[in-house]
Amino acid sequence: MIPPKPRSRPDRVSLWRYMALFRRDILSAQPERLYSAWMAEFRTPFFRSYLANDADLLRMILRDRPRDFPKSNRIGEGLRPLLGDAVFLTNGATWERQRRIIDPAFERGHLAASLPAMWDAGHAMLDRVLHRIGDGAEVEIEEITSHAAADVIFRTLFSIPIEDEIASAVFHEFRAYQRSQPILNLAAFLPLPRWVPRFHRADTKRAARTIRRLIRQLVADRHRAIKAGTAPDDLSTRIMTTPDPETGACFTEAEMVDQVAIFFLAGHETSASALAWALYLCAEAPDWQERIAAEAKGMTQASEVKRLTTSRDVFREALRLYPPVPMMVRETTKAEIFRKRSVPKGAQLVLSPWHLHRHKRLWDNPDAFDPARWQTDATRQSLREAYIPFSAGPRVCPGAGFAMAEGPLLLSLMLRSVALSPLPGKTPVPVAHLTVRARDGIWLHARPRRNGATNTQGSQNG
Repeated sequence: MIPPKPRSRPDRVSLWRYMALFRRDILSAQPERLYSAWMAEFRTPFFRSYLANDADLLRMILRDRPRDFPKSNRIGEGLRPLLGDAVFLTNGATWERQRRIIDPAFERGHLAASLPAMWDAGHAMLDRVLHRIGDGAEVEIEEITSHAAADVIFRTLFSIPIEDEIASAVFHEFRAYQRSQPILNLAAFLPLPRWVPRFHRADTKRAARTIRRLIRQLVADRHRAIKAGTAPDDLSTRIMTTPDPETGACFTEAEMVDQVAIFFLAGHETSASALAWALYLCAEAPDWQERIAAEAKGMTQASEVKRLTTSRDVFREALRLYPPVPMMVRETTKAEIFRKRSVPKGAQLVLSPWHLHRHKRLWDNPDAFDPARWQTDATRQSLREAYIPFSAGPRVCPGAGFAMAEGPLLLSLMLRSVALSPLPGKTPVPVAHLTVRARDGIWLHARPRRNGATNTQGSQNG
């Protein structure tokens, strides 16, 4: 099965046309040749940009010399009103300190403690879906997965469900933020001094202020609970009570607001995107859908996620075809030679999971949905060289293990109780704004399975 991908732009367009395409959708703004190139150069009057698909270049940039290639501030320009100085945007000593505090909370032992919250969020998702569809109905999958992923984040971060008043307010404000926030603003293209206004949209700034105010309230409440000794052992408590091993200092409340903002953005937005595309792919490939449903039958606790190998392969394939973060941007700190080509200091280095995961010289039948590929030797080689849905090296997403437990678990819980099928004439069109989503949503037909697998009541201790 060949799932949809955006149509590529003509190979040559003007800068202004490129900027217009990029602000609308970064995927269709790219030329077809990037799916087979090892390296490509793009010049503007203000900076040079280089896309790198070569395995040796990626290894050097991400793993061997990451300090020489920090994150580019150009991408962060559009996100800073919401994220402040979150770990996603920082570099150097600030980033290193943030990761020393954050990383322990996502270690394998702590991940197991988050599984019951994922399980409860998954069953809450099923309750909502089954109530909505009755004997069968059309549903918009991205809305369902967005709600579920937000529920997971709030349950694992603050031990509150999405129905909590503040959690619900953050979720709805974030939906408004998604609709108003383009992937880039003017400062991503023009070298503006810090004192020049960034011209963020008024509704983007309003939504960001509201989200941060609500998060500030959650963080302050948790800080008081920690002082009183009544705080639950969840992600926010672990992070707020973890001192930097080098300085002994914990995050301040203001710093924690920034980190919670990126946890919500990364953990909610990216998980929702990946799960939605995985469900769509299963609707188009009923044989894989049935295999997942059969595998999940009889699952009674979250710790069984380890045996969901079919679901994991399908989720991996969804991440390959529709990586939630389609492009990452680094910057050169000095002149370099890449593939016998001179690259100047200050050049933008585009690392594109979207093109890398569909590279014609790195994958067999790259545009096809084929979860069975993950059990072949050829794919294991591609996995090492051309699969970076969570980045790689020191800046790999700290929540990668979290996502690879959450995705297969929610996918399995959904498909063992609900059967999905595509709707004629409603093929989704992928576009990238904050993450890879469908231009008009992902619409599918959903009906409950009549096999006794629809009992979604109760939580457990996994």
